[in-house]
Amino acid sequence: MATLPTHQDQTPSAKDPEIAHKDKVRTPSTEDDGADQLLESLGYVQELSRNRSTLQVAFMSFVLAAIPYGLSTTMYYPLAGGGPANIIWGWVAVSCIILCVAISLGEITSLYPTAGGVYYQTFQLSPPRFRKIASWTCGWLYMIGNVTITLAVNFGTALFLVACINVFEDANGVGIFPGETWQIFLVFLALTLLCNAISAFGDRWLPILDTAAIFWTFAGVIAIVICVLVLAKEGRHTPEYVFTSFEPRSGWTPGWSFCVGLLQAAYATSSTGMVISMCEEVREPSTQVPKAMVYTILLNTCAGLLILIPLVFVMPDIDGLLALASGQPVPSIIKSAVGSSGGAFGLLIPLLVLAVICGIGCTTASSRCVWAFARDGAIPGSHLWKSIDRRLGIPFNAMMLSMAVQIILGLIYFGSSAAFNAFSGVGVICLTTSYAMPIAVSLLDRRESVKHASFYLGALGAVCNYISLAWSLLAIPLFCMPTVIPVTGDTMNYASVVFVAFTFMSVAWYVAWGHKNYAGPPA
Repeated sequence: MATLPTHQDQTPSAKDPEIAHKDKVRTPSTEDDGADQLLESLGYVQELSRNRSTLQVAFMSFVLAAIPYGLSTTMYYPLAGGGPANIIWGWVAVSCIILCVAISLGEITSLYPTAGGVYYQTFQLSPPRFRKIASWTCGWLYMIGNVTITLAVNFGTALFLVACINVFEDANGVGIFPGETWQIFLVFLALTLLCNAISAFGDRWLPILDTAAIFWTFAGVIAIVICVLVLAKEGRHTPEYVFTSFEPRSGWTPGWSFCVGLLQAAYATSSTGMVISMCEEVREPSTQVPKAMVYTILLNTCAGLLILIPLVFVMPDIDGLLALASGQPVPSIIKSAVGSSGGAFGLLIPLLVLAVICGIGCTTASSRCVWAFARDGAIPGSHLWKSIDRRLGIPFNAMMLSMAVQIILGLIYFGSSAAFNAFSGVGVICLTTSYAMPIAVSLLDRRESVKHASFYLGALGAVCNYISLAWSLLAIPLFCMPTVIPVTGDTMNYASVVFVAFTFMSVAWYVAWGHKNYAGPPA
């Protein structure tokens, strides 16, 4: 009978000569010492460099969401769902809900700040009898969610770039870039390679890049807001129209149509818990990461309203926006407002740059997630993916595995133009479910464990837990449903198909190997 791997086998020993050499080179601060000791008490030896402060991890969390870009690439959903009111109030409603998710995860993360994130937390909070299967399930969901969301970001950037280029039209009013399937795939491939290269070889400078992204984003958004409101070539709508107009165009009943419109905000905020995977690169993770998650939601809410409200004020005919072949209304909205293709493209550049930075952040976070899961032996070939490249100071192999999976999945686009929706949908489904698991287990335990957390919020935390779980129950079917009816091959939502395929793979690996050999993270 196969023997269970011990945690000493899974976790690098402090006597390992490579680790010892690294420790001689690294000169940690007092905060680093405390964080390293906490990590050691959780069963792991520190292998990554703690080079991020509270503000820097908050900035990375902001970059992972990239709200102005995220809301711009998914504007189609609320336009079909209900129009202006769906855009504005849908964003406010989902932001409040995601704030509850951030608070709920923050409490638990302050107790277990490891790169394993919600997977490790689920294992520690679950009863011993169920912790192995619970952590396996959560870990696979969390890892798949990280990888597919990263894929969706880069794929969405490719589609958005094509739409931005096509603000320039020929004499017949047709965009100058055809945007053939193979062209979009090549753009996606180039973006994926670029993001991985920067994340791999520029790791030490990423905190600086994230910080610069904050100022770049708000400068770009302010430029967009001023230009579209001042020029407004096609006029401005009334405040009543912007904040109260609700006209469902999805074909669904009004109530569910409004829910369809929530997809825009849900996609943009789905990365809330991804920053947990960076816990082992943060100086005081038990306090910095929870605060960063919560503060970022507040910042994101303001940034979202800052760009959404002006765009709705100058928005042209909604039916025309929904008929766009690109499925990307924002470039057309900005072009109609400024009345110039060159001016519109110039205003779109800040969003494009933010999109690339977002891809870099997601690439970094997903590589840490894959590495942490492999560290506990849950991925085929874990001995390859759990290694740290000593020169780069990152889990390079895990990053390459994540990139390879993204490129292979990207090939689905040749078979269906609805692939982007499938990638985004399955990513959000997996992440939402993985976030819900430690929260649900904590509630079943009557929140006894989190009472000892440094970020414990008492009764408010309990209320946030219940709201988070209720959102999960709504979001999972919502992301599996088609956006509009009647359904065609191009509008079909294949997220559930991809989700089932990944679930089957994880279950098959558990049956073939995991139930005998997987021991879970250190207890």
